[in-house]
Amino acid sequence: MSETYLFISDVHLGLQSKQIEKNKELSLVKFLNFAQENCTELFIVGDLFDYWFEYRRVYQKGFFRTLTALQDLAEKNVKIHYFIGNHDFMHRDFFSNEIGAVMHEDPIDVTLNNKRFFIGHGDGLVKNDIGYNILKKVLRNKAIQFLYSWLHPDIGVSIASGTSRRSRDYTTKKDYGKEDGLFDTAKSKIDEGFDFVLFGHLHKKCYLKYKNGYYINLGSWLDEPCYGMFNGDKFEIVELSRMPVNQSGIKQECK
Repeated sequence: MSETYLFISDVHLGLQSKQIEKNKELSLVKFLNFAQENCTELFIVGDLFDYWFEYRRVYQKGFFRTLTALQDLAEKNVKIHYFIGNHDFMHRDFFSNEIGAVMHEDPIDVTLNNKRFFIGHGDGLVKNDIGYNILKKVLRNKAIQFLYSWLHPDIGVSIASGTSRRSRDYTTKKDYGKEDGLFDTAKSKIDEGFDFVLFGHLHKKCYLKYKNGYYINLGSWLDEPCYGMFNGDKFEIVELSRMPVNQSGIKQECK
């Protein structure tokens, strides 16, 4: 019997106005409650938060409903995979110890229902992005993160928020060429034997066939909130407004 897997990416909690964030979180909690009864594993493919900086004894204020819903999900024996994105990069052990999530700093190779998936946030995998790859090594450096953690949380979180916005501005203004740069990476992975390659990061929803595989990008919750669903051989992208009704398919294009 096939199991069901759900995927979300680039929710960016904390980015927009207070009212928009409240509505976004309510939608997210509704989805997580739906996931309790409708999936075996949940994959959060990066940037759940617009920024996240976790101290040894302090984690940032806000989004209590989300954290509670994730813990409820774990207590229902749903395995949670959390991919660290380019915005919510500063994690210690809160999500792993308190919620039980499996944390991933890099893409993974995983078999789901006898199909081989390559899953990652996608940052650092776009061609001609040398500047970001250098920045990523600095931001992910454990020694630098340790020194940064000595800042008062009010200061540290404020700086993290500013860094997140600059990172978004860089990603938005960067010219990656006419085509989706991650599609090139996906094609190379499909050539290696993967059936599905799934990313986030670019905020550009895609479902493209290449040879015997598919490249999928879930876009972002800033535009058209959606989630991915895989059970058996079929992968679907489901608009959140239509949850839990399954869709029959998706156009072979990028938006």
